[in-house]
Amino acid sequence: MLVDFKETPLFSGLREDELRAIADKAAIKTFPKNAIVISEGDFTGSLYVVLSGKVKVFLGDASGKELILDVKGAGEYFGEMALDKLPRSASVVTLEPSRFAVISKTEFEHLLHEHPEISMHVIKDLIHVVRGLNKNVRSLTMLGVYGRLSQLLIELAVEQEDGKPVISEKPTIQAIADQVGSSREMVSRIFKNLRFGGYIKVEGKKLTINKALPARL
Repeated sequence: MLVDFKETPLFSGLREDELRAIADKAAIKTFPKNAIVISEGDFTGSLYVVLSGKVKVFLGDASGKELILDVKGAGEYFGEMALDKLPRSASVVTLEPSRFAVISKTEFEHLLHEHPEISMHVIKDLIHVVRGLNKNVRSLTMLGVYGRLSQLLIELAVEQEDGKPVISEKPTIQAIADQVGSSREMVSRIFKNLRFGGYIKVEGKKLTINKALPARL
C-alpha cells in the first residue's frame, strides 16, 4: 500500500498524481525503540519522512555524552542535509517504535528540480535549523545550566485552564541533561531546589510550574 503524503507539510500543494508518484518511489522502513537510524559520520544519502513515532537528532562524543539538537514526530523529516554529499553531521535514534518513508538522494534531487515549492519548504526548514543552532550556541555560551534548564521548561510547558504552565510528558532527567548540555546530577539538584522553593510540582511525568521561575537559583 502506498503512503499518503497529503498530511506531510513538505509536500503540501502538490497534486494527487504527484503525491502518488512520490509515494511510489518511497521505501517503507520500521524501527523499534532506541534504534539508530543514522549515525554521525555515515555516508548515506536518503531523506526520511516520519510516518509514525518519534526520533531525536543529536551530537555525541566518545564518552557517551549527547547534545540533543531536535526531536521530530509524524509529518516531519530528516536527512535533507545529505544533499551536500558530505558525511552525516548528526545521529538520529528512535524514541519510540517508528515508521518512515525513505526517499533516495537521487529521487529527492529529482523532486527538488521538478517542484521548486518543495525546495522552498526545505530552505525554510534549514533556516529554522540555523536559527535554532544560533539559539543553542547563545544559551550554551551566555546562560548557565540553570538558565538553559529554566528556558527549556518554559518552552515545553503549555498553559492550562487554571493559568499554570504544565508539561504533561516531562522528559527524563537524563534527556533534559542532554538537551541543556549538563550532567544528570546537576539537573537533579536544580529540580530538587525548584521543588523545595515551590516553583514546580512533579507528579509522575507531569510537571507544573506553580509560579514564575527565578532569574537565578
